[in-house]
Amino acid sequence: MEEKHLGTVVVVGSLNIDSVVEVERHPAPGETLLGGDLVKHFGGKGANQAIAAARAGARVGFVGRVGDDADGDAYLRRLAQYGIDTTHIARTKGVATGHAAIAVAADGENTIIVSPGANGRVGVGDLAPLQSLQPGDVLLGSLEVDLDVIAEAARIAAGRGARVVLNLAPYAALPADVLALADPVVVNEHEDELMRAGLGEGSGGGGAEGGAPDAPGSVLVTLGSRGSRWGGIEVPAGAVTTVVDTTGAGDCYCGTLAAALAAGATDADAMQAASTAAAQSVSWVGAQP
Repeated sequence: MEEKHLGTVVVVGSLNIDSVVEVERHPAPGETLLGGDLVKHFGGKGANQAIAAARAGARVGFVGRVGDDADGDAYLRRLAQYGIDTTHIARTKGVATGHAAIAVAADGENTIIVSPGANGRVGVGDLAPLQSLQPGDVLLGSLEVDLDVIAEAARIAAGRGARVVLNLAPYAALPADVLALADPVVVNEHEDELMRAGLGEGSGGGGAEGGAPDAPGSVLVTLGSRGSRWGGIEVPAGAVTTVVDTTGAGDCYCGTLAAALAAGATDADAMQAASTAAAQSVSWVGAQP
């Protein structure tokens, strides 16, 4: 009997150092506020998702870039501690590792400004490792690296028979043919509206009868405290006891979802696992535990 292939999650994405300051409230434009002490955390949507997938039990590989700096050294050690394969994370000479400046208000909501650094140097040439993907593997991509890179990664993965999961965050438009490769496209409600509006503009303004614009066949919408919806499946949000920081909750959801799908879980079970993990993630400061 042929041995069943155990799925691997391969993340193509970003690695950032997050500098976090707690504030009573977010400043208005032009306003200066005094905040708390500056605290640094590991972040970046790609790395957040990879660590979430590893914590959920998946075998995880990563394709991306860090700078040739101390932050890059620290990040490679960090990922290795979670058992993530860092073989295909390249070092970019003369460029800093990606960085994010985050303000966290007293109600737990955050604002984020990202300086891509080495993440902006991830190119199509870095995607050669994806040629080893197999059916049962999952490619997980988000949009803090070049969009052409993510599009090509999706095409390579789909061509290899792997499952493609695309998280359209931070939102940017991807070609309709690339979105169609994903199972699922993961978006929040705002991103879902932007995606549908963009596709509608690209196809002349809507569906066959002038209604809602066409969208990919597999779309998972996260609904915050109302849970998540994937086609006809609706799963409630996980129970939250204390909201400390919402940074990275969506990334935790995506990484856990990908891990569950790679392990052969049903869509509903994968959503439930992702909802539970995302709810737990808001109880710590920073995007990663």
